[in-house]
Amino acid sequence: MKWLTAVLLSVAAVLAGLLLYRTFSPAPLGGEALDAHPLPALPLVNEQGQRTSLNAADGRLRLVFYGYVRCPDVCPATLTGLNTIYAGLSPDMQRRVQVQFITVDPEHDTPAVVRAYLAKFNPTFGGLTGPAMTINAAARQMFVANVQPLEEVSSAGHGDHDRSHPTGDGHESGPNHRDQATSAQEAARLHGDQVSVVDGQGRFVHLYGNEDVIGGVLARDLPQLVRRYAN
Repeated sequence: MKWLTAVLLSVAAVLAGLLLYRTFSPAPLGGEALDAHPLPALPLVNEQGQRTSLNAADGRLRLVFYGYVRCPDVCPATLTGLNTIYAGLSPDMQRRVQVQFITVDPEHDTPAVVRAYLAKFNPTFGGLTGPAMTINAAARQMFVANVQPLEEVSSAGHGDHDRSHPTGDGHESGPNHRDQATSAQEAARLHGDQVSVVDGQGRFVHLYGNEDVIGGVLARDLPQLVRRYAN
């Protein structure tokens, strides 16, 4: 009987160990884990107008989102979601995270424009801009597409496009018609909607799709990501 008691105690100990492991071990991360990919030192400018680079690192975990200020839907929705996720962190966790917006429309999105735009979501969010070729190179490094819209009119037709046009009721459409047409063209710009995770050493390590941001997967994973990748 003693041997049976010993066996039962051993089984109980194993089961208790498994329960503790399941209780305290981290849940598997969502999104897509990547082999740590060191980002290149592509020269960029931050929202304060200061020179920096794509791989600049200060030990914080970076959540990087590519977008543009005139984006009508995906960009504001994603930045709102990131602000909600950031607000849900403890103060200590917040100090170890930087949300960073990189524009894919640098011709329009100057540092001042980016700074004013991000302030609408969270003044602690950082932004990057720079020459178009550098931005495109940065986007490629992080698997982000950046497809500019096709020209709506030829350069020879810009004069006619700028003038008011009849609306059919004897009135002219004026600048509102032009603004609406321009906005529609701007909205045609295609770009990635994913959030890229960059560790405290400037390495691209993880990727979350837009559905992971909206569906709460990134919010669930972020504390574990900070513990794993922030310095």
